Order: sequence, then C-alpha cells, then structure tokens
Amino acid sequence: MKYYEELLEMGCFSREDLAEVTGSVAAAQSLIYDYQKKGYIERVKRNLYVAISLETKQSVCSRYQIGSSLFADACISHHSAFEVFGFANQVFYECYVATESRFADFEYDGITYHRVQRKSGIQTTNTGGITVSSIEQTVVDSIRDFEKIAGLEEVIRCILLVPGLREQELLSCLKNNRNGFLYQKCGYLFEELQAELKLSDAFYEECGNHCAASKRYLMKDMKDNVWNEKWGIYAPHSIRKLIDKGVSDYDAV
Repeated sequence: MKYYEELLEMGCFSREDLAEVTGSVAAAQSLIYDYQKKGYIERVKRNLYVAISLETKQSVCSRYQIGSSLFADACISHHSAFEVFGFANQVFYECYVATESRFADFEYDGITYHRVQRKSGIQTTNTGGITVSSIEQTVVDSIRDFEKIAGLEEVIRCILLVPGLREQELLSCLKNNRNGFLYQKCGYLFEELQAELKLSDAFYEECGNHCAASKRYLMKDMKDNVWNEKWGIYAPHSIRKLIDKGVSDYDAV
C-alpha cells in the first residue's frame, strides 16, 4: 500500500510514470505485478494502467479521463465530447479519441475506445482533468463525420441541447478543415436549425463564400432527396422531420 495513495491521485499512469514514483523501471515493473495481483490497479491497454477504488472495486477514472490519457496529444472528440459537456441525447458504450498516434480499437470495462485522426489546429479545452474538443469543434467534427459516428438524427439532437454557439469559433474550425463540402453541410444544417441557433447573416455569408462549386449529397443512399439551391446540396426531404423531432425532445427536457 506504500504507493497506493499516489496512484489514486494519478488515476491513469504508464510504466514510466510509475518509475518516477518508485525510482526505477525495475521497481515500477515489480509494483505493477504486485498491485495488479492485489486488485489495486488494472491494465487498460499496453503500458497504461488505472487505479482501482478499494471501496467500489471500479476504476477511479471515467472513460473520458482514460481516453484523454492515452497519449500526450489525445483529446475526447465527436459524440464522446458531447457526453463530456452533458449535451448528448444518448450515452454510447464507445469513446472517441482524437490523436495523431495510431492505436487499434480496444475494450476496457465494457467501453470500446476508437481512434479518430487528430487534425492540426483542433480547438480543445480541459474540464475535470479531461482534454476534450471545444463545443464548436465538436459540432463541426460531428457534422463532418455524422455518417461514420452517431448518425444525423443524434447529432441534431446533441446540437439542440447546446445553449449557444460562438460564430467566430465555428468559422475558425471550418477554416481549419479546408473543406468546401463541409461549409455546404454546416451552412445547410445550421440554417435548418436557425430558429434555435440564431446565427447571423454574416455567418451564413462567410460559409457561402467557401462552399464547393460542385453539387453534393448530404447523405448517401437516400431516395427522398430534394435540391437546395442556396447551398448546392441534395438533402433528404425528411430532414425536417428529424429536426422537428429533435426540437420536440429538446423542449421536453
């Protein structure tokens, strides 16, 4: 129990972190073996461990603390970031981690951890010891990748739970992506949600200035698409139903 209190304060740690506490790599390795056997710590993945509460027998770190501890540049992103901020409609048994370091999906304590490619210039913040993408970054990333992560209906519901979005930060995130189609998608969806988001005309004008010239589809494999001339995008006619459903759920909260 000599080092247990220190490990509780650390929460998540590597072998190298333990070596600084114990004084040597050999001592750290011995401690890992001993404390795992006694149930004081658990292995999350290769060279990452977490302290276990003796009272609850559970990890002292949340999935989000673990995810943002995977690598020095790791941050919680996409739907998992909405969960951190308390703006998620559902809680998934997955944790999305943006990092430049490659890792294969792995599972710990019933949660599957997924890597997302971290883009340079990503906006992050820290809350409760968790490094997480800013709410504007989370919104833009989620719209960009909604067909891979969460789905459009869930993303819309999450956005509707956000009390306010900062226009300049949204534009900064869009600029950093350097993706004309993303301007089209965001411009279209934000305008559909304008009654709730209340973004300025100048914001939409700036988005319009960077839209791709080509005609694009908001979603693949949809049969009820209608053409939106302003944003140069085909979007499902049923999109309004998704938004109205999301608004109804939001009002009920």
